[in-house]
Amino acid sequence: MAFAYSSSLKAALAAIRREGRYRIFADIMRQRGLFPRAEHRTNADNGKGQPITVWCSNDYLNMGQHPAVLAAMHEALDTVGAGSGGTRNIAGTTHYHVALEAELAELHGKEAALLFTSGFVSNDTTLATLAKILPGLIIFSDEMNHASMIEGIRHGGTAKYVFRHNDMAHLEELLAAANPASPKLIAFESVYSMDGDFSPTNTICDLAEKYGALTYIDEVHGVGLYGPRGAGVAARDGSMARIDIVEGTLAKAFGVMGGYIAASAEMVDCIRSFAPGFIFTTSLAPTIAAGTLAAVRHLKESDAERERLHDRAARLKRRLAEAGLPVMDSPSHIVPLFVGDPTICKAVTDELLTQHGIYVQPINYPTVPRGTERLRLTPSPAHTDAMIEALIDALNIVWDAHKLARAA
Repeated sequence: MAFAYSSSLKAALAAIRREGRYRIFADIMRQRGLFPRAEHRTNADNGKGQPITVWCSNDYLNMGQHPAVLAAMHEALDTVGAGSGGTRNIAGTTHYHVALEAELAELHGKEAALLFTSGFVSNDTTLATLAKILPGLIIFSDEMNHASMIEGIRHGGTAKYVFRHNDMAHLEELLAAANPASPKLIAFESVYSMDGDFSPTNTICDLAEKYGALTYIDEVHGVGLYGPRGAGVAARDGSMARIDIVEGTLAKAFGVMGGYIAASAEMVDCIRSFAPGFIFTTSLAPTIAAGTLAAVRHLKESDAERERLHDRAARLKRRLAEAGLPVMDSPSHIVPLFVGDPTICKAVTDELLTQHGIYVQPINYPTVPRGTERLRLTPSPAHTDAMIEALIDALNIVWDAHKLARAA
């Protein structure tokens, strides 16, 4: 008798529906030049779409709409065409890729950089490859690290120890207990994207130097947003030169897509030469590399976008607190709003979208631990005071409708 494939698939889907964490993708059409305005499309709208304000985009600085970025992408499309034509080893390296890698290396003060097709791939591939080329490697990983880092460590199949989030005493305890002769790597993030807190980068570097470990920082939610020229949290903290491997994304502050690492020339050459996730995948389209190159260059010179973002985030946090809404403590640009129940979290976001034209996604397990479900609000330089007030008004209505707890 054949295995009951269909019933097994249905059962798996039914289980996440019962838990209230089944995900439905919103069909969104951003409007060039008008972000955060967009349209929400449904099967019943006859192609017109519902006007909405986007409050959950990771295009933190609106660089996906920036004229210099769009012009660079148009120029690349007209010059070389759409796709890259192959892997980096086989016809897929254009001058746009070479120039972008040089620009990213310079941004972080490193000798070299290497592009990947996403931030997930850069983390997964680099960490797994390090485990293969450094025999006996022990990885020390913050418990709140992103899924891409967790997967990369798992795929490497090496020894790992998980330290309590930002708990430096626990990290040192684990390092001190490890074999002094073994290669070691501490993997952590600069900004933890669901709580919005920072890592103590200098203290981690102190411990790495004390116990002979490499440092690997995920600057996905920091690059472009913090530090001189947007070089990241480690640059802000003065620890960038002490970090061995910087990983970042091109899809958030830079507004396009892709991922990268920056490190010593020797380290980058090893990953380039041994990492299957780099070697065997088609490279980023030249248009993407060109657009990102323009974004990186612009944000190296301009602080205006960063300053406006942090002003908007501070105002939103203040207004949420004044309204008695349970905004979670966050020192960064990320604004989490506590709900605590997956079904209600989904219902709240559905009502915000359909009844108030406000688009924010529910953040449920496994992205955050069960019982800590939340809305994750991401203001941008383009969010106006009026938009913030409209959001507060809508939140007050849905909060009261669901009898959700207010801040003390």
